Amino acid sequence: MSRPFRILIFSRTTSYRHASIPAGIQALHRLASSSSLERHPFTADDTEDPSVFCAESLSAYRAIILLQCSGEFLDDNQLDALKGFVRSGGGVVAVHCASFAMQSSEWYGRLIGAVFNHHPEPQTGCIRILDPAHPIMACQRPRGDVNNTHPPELSERSWLDEWYNFKAHPRTASAALNVLLTVDEKSYDGGVHGNDHPIAWCQTFDGGRCFYTSLGHFDEAYENDWFLGQLLGAILWVAGLQV
Repeated sequence: MSRPFRILIFSRTTSYRHASIPAGIQALHRLASSSSLERHPFTADDTEDPSVFCAESLSAYRAIILLQCSGEFLDDNQLDALKGFVRSGGGVVAVHCASFAMQSSEWYGRLIGAVFNHHPEPQTGCIRILDPAHPIMACQRPRGDVNNTHPPELSERSWLDEWYNFKAHPRTASAALNVLLTVDEKSYDGGVHGNDHPIAWCQTFDGGRCFYTSLGHFDEAYENDWFLGQLLGAILWVAGLQV
């Protein structure tokens, strides 16, 4: 077992605020607590105080979770600290509304991989798992599946959420994105991206790693093992560790 590393859960909002933020914070602390007996344990701090975004404070963390952040949640100096964190190899896990944040920053948009535009009313849709072999998607594999095989019955999943549409198609925004999940627009009303509608992806970016998922609008997501497995896999992946 390795020495525990630290993650920062940051959930400041200056625009729309999701009611599921407390559920997300609690779930991430549960993941940290349960990691104590795993190969890569970690501890979690949570705050909405943007003063933590300075080089000295961020140096204590291996990954930052941008949990439902919205609006201009960082000033210029704090954004520079986030840039320095990423450029020094730090990892970022961005959840749901984080793509609606910091729209004044082109760099931040590229870090996340897409910029939120609008969404239809929440509906049940069909999620397609595109890259089941990726470490972040280890939650898709039964325990002991050392060969990374992927049962066909797990290639799709029904899910209730807000289905985000983006200002530009994520694949056109960055050729480096590894899309992990898409949603079938034929399974709900209001999609604008066609047959290929990414909703979760990861990338290496500007010296660090980032994972983004547009899922997570409702409290129930943070009680769901499939979704939490992705967040856990993402934390370890952006931190440069094996799942």
